[in-house]
Amino acid sequence: MRALIVIDVQESFRQRPIWQAVSNPDIADDVNALVAAARADGDLVVWVLHAEPGTGGVFDPASGHVRLLPELDYRDGETLLVKTSVNAFTTTNLAQLLTTHGIRELRVCGIRSEQCVETTTRIGSDLGYQMTYVVDATATFPMAHPDAPADRTVAELLADPRTKQADDIVAHTALVLADRGFATVRTVAEVTGTLTRS
Repeated sequence: MRALIVIDVQESFRQRPIWQAVSNPDIADDVNALVAAARADGDLVVWVLHAEPGTGGVFDPASGHVRLLPELDYRDGETLLVKTSVNAFTTTNLAQLLTTHGIRELRVCGIRSEQCVETTTRIGSDLGYQMTYVVDATATFPMAHPDAPADRTVAELLADPRTKQADDIVAHTALVLADRGFATVRTVAEVTGTLTRS
């Protein structure tokens, strides 16, 4: 048995100015393709949101932004978990849910590639699940150098040669997960069977 875990593809991120520099602005389309394939295969689909109660920010449930992007094909009755940790296991009943359904294989996707998605992948691997990291159904943002001023504009962030660019972060994350044996890295096309062969 297998499950698709969709991590933090939520409105909170789109409320930040940095969204204009997201590595994959069409992530909802990629996730929807995975969800359709999962349903067709009879796989469990689990949606996960990240919340930071009491912070007053965009991840505070009081903001109204801790909700799935409206473009996502969520269906009533599918599991929707809310986590307060970086990974999807620690502060939810995800492991119990997977055990109840007899699931040992997980496909993961979502935001951020190198943070919540990667950490969930590593924890899942440590827990004994067979992990597939669907790299092009993840997204992330440029990462500022630690010495950079915190109040810069997105344009200033992108112009700084010390900034780690989002595409580089995505590629590095996939490399580490595959090379260190945490996951098999696949594309949406490979997972859904829509890969064109020449």
